[in-house]
Amino acid sequence: MKIESPRFGTLEVAAERIIEFPRGLIGFENCKRFSLFHPEGEKPSYFILQSLDDAAIAFHIADPAGLGFTYDIVLSDAEAADLAISDSARKVADCAALLAVVVILSKEAPGQPVRANLNGPLVINLDTRRGLQHVFVRLDYNIANA
Repeated sequence: MKIESPRFGTLEVAAERIIEFPRGLIGFENCKRFSLFHPEGEKPSYFILQSLDDAAIAFHIADPAGLGFTYDIVLSDAEAADLAISDSARKVADCAALLAVVVILSKEAPGQPVRANLNGPLVINLDTRRGLQHVFVRLDYNIANA
């Protein structure tokens, strides 16, 4: 499959590289299929999550650990079902080999600092290629000094 991204040009997406978000993302509920890309280089510090349903939608995402942040996420029954994991594997930390947690990065304007959406991390099942946005009602956290 090919997609014409206004920001990144023509992108080739293999069927096995599609990640499905059954409920979409907050504010982008109609975008359910995405693929990951990364900038050229040996080890990227961020990835691009490109919508396949709307070529104009793409997000920069990163591993929160690279920002000095870790999560203790427990999935609801509905979230576990969305990710196609067993009910007994609802604590994300217990499924580290199966589930990836990333955060969406944003920049309000040129010259402004990059911000990470820590309240709405994405959880992706690497085996089934299904994902969701886990939203915290209240998030208590400490960020380690880098």
